[in-house]
Amino acid sequence: MFATVLLVVGTVTGTGGLAGTAQAATTGPCDLYAAGGTPCVAAHSTTRALYAAYGGALYQVRRASDGRTQNIAPVAAGGVANAAAQDAFCAGTPCVVTIVFDQSGHGNDLAYQGPGGAGGSDTPASATSEALALGGAKAYSLYINPGNSYWHDGSSSGMPLGSAPQGAYMVTSGTHVNGGCCFDYGNSETDRRADGAGAMNAIYFGTSCWFGGCPGTGPWVQADLEYGLYSGGSQSWNQNQRAFTSRYVTAMLKNNGTTRFALKGGDAQSGGLTTLWNGALPPGYSPMKQQGAVILGSGGDCCNGNTNQSLGTFYEGAVVSGYPSDATDDAVQANIAAAGYSTGTGSTTGPLHAVGAGKCLDVPGSSTTGGTRTQTYSCSGGANQTWTATPSGQLTVYSGSSQLCLDAEAKGTANGTRAIVWPCNGQPNQQWVRNANGTVTGVQSGLCLDVSGASTANGAAVQLWTCSGQSNQQWKLG
Repeated sequence: MFATVLLVVGTVTGTGGLAGTAQAATTGPCDLYAAGGTPCVAAHSTTRALYAAYGGALYQVRRASDGRTQNIAPVAAGGVANAAAQDAFCAGTPCVVTIVFDQSGHGNDLAYQGPGGAGGSDTPASATSEALALGGAKAYSLYINPGNSYWHDGSSSGMPLGSAPQGAYMVTSGTHVNGGCCFDYGNSETDRRADGAGAMNAIYFGTSCWFGGCPGTGPWVQADLEYGLYSGGSQSWNQNQRAFTSRYVTAMLKNNGTTRFALKGGDAQSGGLTTLWNGALPPGYSPMKQQGAVILGSGGDCCNGNTNQSLGTFYEGAVVSGYPSDATDDAVQANIAAAGYSTGTGSTTGPLHAVGAGKCLDVPGSSTTGGTRTQTYSCSGGANQTWTATPSGQLTVYSGSSQLCLDAEAKGTANGTRAIVWPCNGQPNQQWVRNANGTVTGVQSGLCLDVSGASTANGAAVQLWTCSGQSNQQWKLG
């Protein structure tokens, strides 16, 4: 049962929904890393589970009214954070995020760097600064302002040490940035001091340009390797660098520890990754000297008297053991894009894109007849392709002058059940869950909305089918 939000569009007929409950994600980013032979050793998120089977705590909030804390978990294993639980606990009082839990099982939980947390002089971030939607379901970011940061000594709990290869990614924001040092996520010093070249191996994202020549005004994905933010293999600016200004940004860093590293970035809502650097380590950084602390929201020499001036937004990220393949990088980016990061937190309206087909869910001929089978067709922006995900879990569409719902025909629960439109009636075969992995599952049947035969042609039939994780079962609203 994977959660994100009931999103429906059908009515009385139907065959494919989730048998009354939301289905778990088929994969998460850390499942993909494990399949690629580079398992996560630290995995953090305030928005969703990063493993399909993970149902434990994502983060902890503390409220000001009485100092009590509460852990926030996914709505269901593999799903989106239970924002409603946070809203209920924090109602009428300020709340802060005190811990971001490690989902990898290594115990690399990130506590805020300050009194009562991981030690130091920083403070915890507000838990309610930014609400967003993930697959249509409400979630909260870790919205870091100067003086907020998180840390853990992971030197004895699985983090890569010395010159061991390491990969890392994070989803961040291209609009909440500055040039203060340093909005980092990754491997850092255990003593919180600048211990020399190679003591850090962390992703940096912001507008600081140490060595000049930066294109545009940023922000840029760089590597904080200590004693420098590197966009490439030297202190000369890397001409392949570019700024990432989209609302949600994927940033990646991988380093084999002895000879080379790579930087990649992309729009976390769609598209692939851009390789910014794939080459030699800077002079003086071979071999790396990683110490194994996990840091988020500040540089390595932070929080014991030094001032943390960075700001940024953290949604999810992981540190992995080993040097991920390009294929794994691409798979993780596809998973992030399919999760459906967006700024909305209520009903969502727009075309329902069939990711694999590159087309839109369509009511043929703008039919107003209940029982009309839906199809995929070239996106036109017409009303018969404009769907609304309602708070009650329906997917509604205006076809002609009639509002209809996406429906599992005849309340079917078998593979091949047709996805049709029908007058809205509130039945469970018209209720749908938009999952963070991009699938749409029927509440009644637990099956996935599926483009028949993985067709990319206009007029392909849409049906319900056992969830497979394939692109013909991935959808994006809006």
